[in-house]
Amino acid sequence: MRIHLFLLLSLLALPLLRAQELRNPFDYPISLSANFGELRSNHFHSGLDFKTGGVVGKEVHTVREGYVARVSVSPWGYGNALYINHPEGITTVYGHLLRFSPRIADYVKQKQYELERFDIDVTLQPDELPVAADEVVALSGNTGSSGGPHLHFEIRDTPSEEPMDPMDFYLDRVDDSRPPRFHALALMPRPGKGVVNGKSRKTKLRTPTVNGQPSVSAHLEAWGEIGLAIRCNDYMDGTTNIYGVKDVVLSVDSQTIFHSHLDRFSFAETRYINSLCDYAEWRDGGQIFQKCFVEPGNRLPFLETRDRGYLRIDEEREYPVAIRLTDAFGNSSTLNFKIIGKKQAIPAPDSAHATFFHWGSENRFGAKGVRLRIPKGNLYDNLYFKYEVRTDTTALADTHVLHDQAVPLHGAAVLSIYLRHDTLANKRQYGVVRFRRGRASWIGGVYRHGRVDADIRELGSYSVRSDTEAPTITPLAPQNWTRRKRITLRLSDNLSGVARYRGEIDGQYALFEMNNRSVIHYDFDEERLPRGPHELRVTVTDACGNEAVYTHHFTW
Repeated sequence: MRIHLFLLLSLLALPLLRAQELRNPFDYPISLSANFGELRSNHFHSGLDFKTGGVVGKEVHTVREGYVARVSVSPWGYGNALYINHPEGITTVYGHLLRFSPRIADYVKQKQYELERFDIDVTLQPDELPVAADEVVALSGNTGSSGGPHLHFEIRDTPSEEPMDPMDFYLDRVDDSRPPRFHALALMPRPGKGVVNGKSRKTKLRTPTVNGQPSVSAHLEAWGEIGLAIRCNDYMDGTTNIYGVKDVVLSVDSQTIFHSHLDRFSFAETRYINSLCDYAEWRDGGQIFQKCFVEPGNRLPFLETRDRGYLRIDEEREYPVAIRLTDAFGNSSTLNFKIIGKKQAIPAPDSAHATFFHWGSENRFGAKGVRLRIPKGNLYDNLYFKYEVRTDTTALADTHVLHDQAVPLHGAAVLSIYLRHDTLANKRQYGVVRFRRGRASWIGGVYRHGRVDADIRELGSYSVRSDTEAPTITPLAPQNWTRRKRITLRLSDNLSGVARYRGEIDGQYALFEMNNRSVIHYDFDEERLPRGPHELRVTVTDACGNEAVYTHHFTW
């Protein structure tokens, strides 16, 4: 009852908050490099990316009064990040920060030494770090998984932690008179149930602009159930950046059969993006096509459909189709075209040498040297699973091709690969690897009785390799360490990756910070590092347990 009351009060407070607006986190006009809901790898973008002029070090202000509810530090993800709770029932998030304000930085450093680790994620009580409106709480940066200097900014509903579109609070401070644009259209017949121009495979078409409007020039004849997908972007005034489209409506015969309106989502749902998009197209070609239909295993709540958004072509006549794109500012663009209903043979699904996987069931597959178990709920649609083995008698294991194209899994499936040569005494050094474009990426796993078991999130090509090499620790310009009062090292590993590291000076923990380029550094801390001779020891361990140690004596 108390939770429901809190939610109600939060919802009632939001109109008041919008009326009062939120402060710009910077003291200069807003310019964005990314908007809310953009389609990313395995997730929706959960906020706005504020430009900082290509530099770090801009003062970041709180948008309202509140308190620091959470602070996190990581070489990945949001890097240095602050989560501030506000009385209206919202949380604002500030990510990729260069550094925190002095009092927050002191708190963070104390926690890092207390926990003896660089990466931390700490929850705070309301009275620990209160903040005033407009307070400078950090400097903007480029930490974590960031492609360039900017501020990642979110607004979340505090009770549910669901991110909401922050643009609603800043519409009057961003210039946007440009409508979204179509770039391509894809027609995707349902396997065994639809056909386009005599073909059951996907048909991709360009959508050139003619007389100021997007168009489709191809003659399209179809029969059965057809799904549509679009490649599109939004744009804003005064910038060449591209953005995600907020609202998509598909209509047939003037009746809406698909509507996507993305203004909030749950992080537990974000991986459903792999069903909303044409995953194989993205993996193979790097292009994002958003589907205007909903597969049976897709549970995104902001999608509204009739007949799951599929076009049902069952009459020999013209079917007028319209797809409308609208951004947060009301700018819109519509693609109009026709599909001719033409009765034609629908080929059966290509089931030769395939195993049928049902989307709503647990699915298992086994062959010589491999076992695969996909728990219920991990497929988005039915699949005629195809398998191929590439034998290599000199390798630790054969390469097992799990289907002929990339297929996303919503949760983890268990893959077991049996070793052809089980020669290592240290079984931790075995691991499953995933091959993509000829490159192997480490998945890892656990050795059990001549096989390696690993959790996978995608069907593709897998085998087993070993990592017996310790990581490499490279000192960077050690002759300058004492003069600059900073020790800098580069960490690298041949395959499984650096799992953890620890720095010590004179046997005591020393805080080495890490960026996303695997470079760590220690800034001389006069409160903890007295003048005189010292011994540095850095231990680095990879995901297989291989360990490297670097020692160095210095005086300052």
